[in-house]
Formats: sequence, structure tokens, C-alpha cells
Amino acid sequence: MEPPLAGVVRLAAASRVLVLSLSLLARLLFRPYDTSASLNPPCLSSSPSAPSSPLTNLSAAVSSLAVWDGVHFARPAECGYEYEQSFAFLPLLPASIVLLARSLFAPLVPVLGYRAVLVLSGYVLNNVAFVAAAAYFYRLSLLILKDRKAAYRASVLFCFNPASVFYSSLYSESLYALFSLGGLFYLFSGANTVAVIMLALSGSARSNGALNAGYFCFQALLQAYDAAVRKNRPLLAVQALVAAALRTVFIFLPFFAFQAYGYWNICVHGSSEELRPWCKAKVPLLYGFIQSHYWGVGFLRYFQVKQLPNFLLASPVLSLAVYSIIHYTKMLHQLFRTTSIHMQIITALEERSVESCKGSNDMTVSRSELSTGSTNKTHGNSMVKQRKSVVTEKASAMFHDTMSANQNIKEIQDEGSILLLPFVLHLAFMTFTAFFVMHVQVSTWFSSLKRDCLEVLLIPLLIQLCVPLVKVSTRFLSSSPPIYWAAGHILASPNCSSRRWSYLICVYFIAYILLGSLLFSNFYPFT
Repeated sequence: MEPPLAGVVRLAAASRVLVLSLSLLARLLFRPYDTSASLNPPCLSSSPSAPSSPLTNLSAAVSSLAVWDGVHFARPAECGYEYEQSFAFLPLLPASIVLLARSLFAPLVPVLGYRAVLVLSGYVLNNVAFVAAAAYFYRLSLLILKDRKAAYRASVLFCFNPASVFYSSLYSESLYALFSLGGLFYLFSGANTVAVIMLALSGSARSNGALNAGYFCFQALLQAYDAAVRKNRPLLAVQALVAAALRTVFIFLPFFAFQAYGYWNICVHGSSEELRPWCKAKVPLLYGFIQSHYWGVGFLRYFQVKQLPNFLLASPVLSLAVYSIIHYTKMLHQLFRTTSIHMQIITALEERSVESCKGSNDMTVSRSELSTGSTNKTHGNSMVKQRKSVVTEKASAMFHDTMSANQNIKEIQDEGSILLLPFVLHLAFMTFTAFFVMHVQVSTWFSSLKRDCLEVLLIPLLIQLCVPLVKVSTRFLSSSPPIYWAAGHILASPNCSSRRWSYLICVYFIAYILLGSLLFSNFYPFT
């Protein structure tokens, strides 16, 4: 039987093949409603960015795979940030596909053209990144849930999540999931430096990546409490808080650096004679102005009677998110009733130190293996085996000491851990934001319909039936682990009612994969 991690990687790769196959099949069977993605207007800069393609039809076909927001990610990669609204799309994905297009896929530029190679690079990058993100999702789930089967179930759901089409397209979801899930895994494993770097990169992929700094704040509070109460070392507590503050600043730095870049280009060196309104603000935050001015994002702005069908269609994932919050809140409440918070904090910190010890010693063993020469290979391998056994014994001894000192916690380990708390708080904040603040408006898209009578009748009906608040459901909340943990818990429950909910969850996941592959790839509203 293959290891669960290998199984997750295989499933993640299979899911990407499935989604890409469905999307390509949909493009072959149906005509895209909006063909403007194949247009390639020249950059505003005077010098051309790249040579044109001799295979015009093939180049246009590949370029047309950048639909919806993919166009806005491909344009900065090709021409830089030319327009104010383009600064809403953070630079990690454009910079990554430029790097890939100018290195690995550079030989294809004379054949397909630069823009087509950029789009191809984005597709390859995002699908590979999703497979890596699924591996990190499993490792993180195993670390938090401490249940191999539960972690595997949740990982399978993540591999076939309703936002699958976005993870396999020219969107930033895959890179964000990779760096956020990877950063959280390293954070709870004790590798703070790697965690800070990865979480900072997640903030340069999507704006909500900056919220991941809250996990460092949670860790610092645990360490400060342990240092001040248990060890009676207030200076150590202050040191933990200061270190967390510095790491938080580092995680926020990429996002605010990009805002400063936008201010420099538009407000300082802008071509317009009159300053933009946000340039005159006390805190000139470009991203907030763009979201409000161009996309109508704001508190309760979406609460309109005519949007009631969209709220009903968004109810599945919002209900699942609310259920996840309630489920784990009850679990934590029960945990704190049976075991003191003090003991929970001690156990969490000691388990983290064990994970850190295991990781560092595994690296030591690997370095020893690499440094062993061919002349003394047998002797070196025996030394490595001895050292590895010693490391394993030490880690096991530390772990068993921790568990023996906290037998009450061990008895209810299956019920959860205090480490679930920051995930629940994070999901609660994002769910509140998604429901009350985020805004998806498709009425302006209706006004651009200029087709025959049959399409005018069928397309609005199709949209009303199939298009929910997808930005809320399949994108904004799609990388939140508690949703999949709770869904996996429902799937594993033997109750009859849970079986019915399990059936609905599976139908929901499968339906959104099929609808997303059909609608999104053909430039119908699924974003």
C-alpha cells in the first residue's frame, strides 16, 4: 500500500488532468461567448515587448486560454502595470510566469509568440503548484488533526474542490495555496524562517495572504504565556512578542511594497495632470480604492433584493463554512472544559518542539548521507543508521514524556487541539468578509449581450441557475483547511443524516467542477 502522501500527490495530479481535459473538451464542443481574450493589443510602451508568432492561429488559441482575470494577470506580465485597475492583481503570478517564459519556455517564444508562452507558462506553473499545495495540505492536516485517515479524506476533497477550475487556470489561487499552506506547515513544524518567507510570498499572490500573520501572533501568545506563567521569565515573553511583531511586519511587507510601487507610478510619476482621489488620502492605499471604485466592494453593498438568487446559490459553501466554525468551536469548548488551557498550551508547544527536533535531525542525517564518500560508504551508512536510530529514540522519548505528563490531553486527543483555534478564527473572519463585504456584480455583463433571440433568452437563465457568488465560494474560501476537515468529518460519520449530507457534499463538489470547466473556460460568468 502506497504512503498516503504519495496517494495525495497522485490524486492531485489526476485531478488537474481531469479539469484540464474537461476545460479543453468544453472549448472544442462549445463556442466561447466572448472571444475578446484572443485579442492582443500592443503595449502602451513604444518598444515592442516580444516578436510576433509565425503560427498565428495556434498562438491565438493558446492566448485565448487566458479568460476573465487571467487576462489581467497576463497583461502585466507582458507589458507591466499600465493601468490603475491592473494594480488589483498582485505581482507574484505575473513575475513567476515571466521568469518561466524567459527561462524554461524561452525556446517556444519564436514559435508561439511571447504572450502565448506567458499563458502556457501560467498554466504549467499553476497546475504544478497545486500538486505541491495538496501535498502541503495533507502534511498540515496530519500535523493539526493527528489523524492519518481524516487528513487523507480532507486532502482528497481539496484535490477535487469546487474551485478546481481556478487552480488550473491563469489565476493566483494555486500559488497562494502553495505558499500559505506550506508556510503554515513549516510554522507549526518549528521552521519559523521558512514559514515567514512562504507566508510573505502568499501575501504577494493574494491580498488576504497578509492575514496569515495572525498565525505567528497566535504562536507568540502561546510562547509568551508559557514563558511568563510556566517558566516565570517575562523577558523571554517579551522576546517572543517582539519576534512575532517583526515577522508580522515581514509578512505584510510585500503587499505594502507593491502599494508603494503603485503610488510611485500613478501619483508621483503619473501621466495624468490631476491627481487621483486616493493619492490625496491620508493613507493612500491603492488596493482599497480599486476594489471600491472599480468592483464596488464594500460593507453591505451587495445586499440588494435582486441579488437574493445569488445568495441562495452561494449558500452551500457558506453553510459549510459556518458548520466548520460551529463544529470546531464546540470541539474547542469541550476541550477547554475537560482540560485546562494551561495544559493545552504546554502540550502544543512541546509537540511543536518535538516536530522541530525531528525535522532538524532528519536534515542532519541527510547531510551525513551526502557527505559520506564512496571509499567508506559502508562505514558511513552504518554510522548514519546509528545516528538515525538515536534521533528516533530521542524524538520518541520526548514525545512520550510529553504525553505521560499530560495524560488527560491524550485521552481526548481525538477531539481536537488548541492549534485549531487560529484556523477557526481565520475562517470566521473570511466568512464574515465574504458574506458582508465582497461583491460580485454580473448585471453590467447582461447589458453587453448582443446575440440572437435564442441566446438572449437562454444565457440569462443559465446564469441565474448556475452562477453563484463564486468569488465567495470557490475562490476566497477555497484554500481554508477547516472547510475540508469538517467536510471529511461529515463523510466519515456513520449517522444516516450525515450520509445524506455526505451525498450533497459530493454532488456539490462534482457539479462545480463540471460547471466550472464548462462555463469558465468558454468565458461565461463563473468568476
